[in-house]
Formats: sequence, structure tokens, C-alpha cells
Amino acid sequence: MRIAISTDGGYVSPHFGRCPTFTLLDIDDGKTISRFEISNPGHEPGLIPDFLNRQGVVKIVCGGMGSRAKGFFEELGIEAVTGVDCTIDEAVHLLESGTLSGGEGTCFPGGGKGYGIDKKECDHSDDNSNGHDHDDSHSH
Repeated sequence: MRIAISTDGGYVSPHFGRCPTFTLLDIDDGKTISRFEISNPGHEPGLIPDFLNRQGVVKIVCGGMGSRAKGFFEELGIEAVTGVDCTIDEAVHLLESGTLSGGEGTCFPGGGKGYGIDKKECDHSDDNSNGHDHDDSHSH
């Protein structure tokens, strides 16, 4: 099963559409058999779901995702797991054990102009319950 994780540095990105990279995993019988990183192709409606579908992805893991993006993934038969706030390695371990669960999204999109991969401001709280520093000085 191929899974994509929206990633920013060593963490699951809180911003699905604006993450710099996706970490792709192939998991078979609870073990990762391949792991590699690909660049985000850009943030346009439907582009990323279609791109990841062409990569063979059946599940996307991220912090936050808007309802429109969730709909695109659903149409393609790709499961979206949102509300994940941890390191990539922690997410991989939870995926391998079959215990990864989502929750409330960690980032809520601000609609309209300025919402995209180059946006500099976050629309989520700066409260870091997981202990890693959040730096809003760069694009996520």
C-alpha cells in the first residue's frame, strides 16, 4: 500500500497544500519496503490529489486539509487522514503498526486570494502541543 505524508522538515506538515514535500511510503505486512520524498507539484485545486493518484497513493496523511481537497481525494478513492501532528518517523511507526488515527485538522484554510504554497501566514494556532517549534517565517 502506498501512503503519502505531507511533510515539512522532519514533521508532518500542518498545511497539506503548502507542504514543500511529500514522503511516500510503500508498506507491506506492517513493514516499510520503500520510503522516498517528492516535491510538491504546486497548489491548484485538484492538482495534488491527481498527482498523488498517478503515483499510486491510496492514503494521504497530513495535519490539515480543506473540504474541497478532501472531496477531490474521495472522488479518487484515496483516504485522507487529517489531524496528524508528529514527526515523520512517528507517523511511519504508527502506520506500520496500523494505529495511526486522525483528529481535528491542525490548520484551517483561509479561503480565497493568498492561500497557496507561497502563503507566508498560518491560519492555525501557534499552540504547540507536540513540543516542536513552529516557525512562521517560512512558507509551509
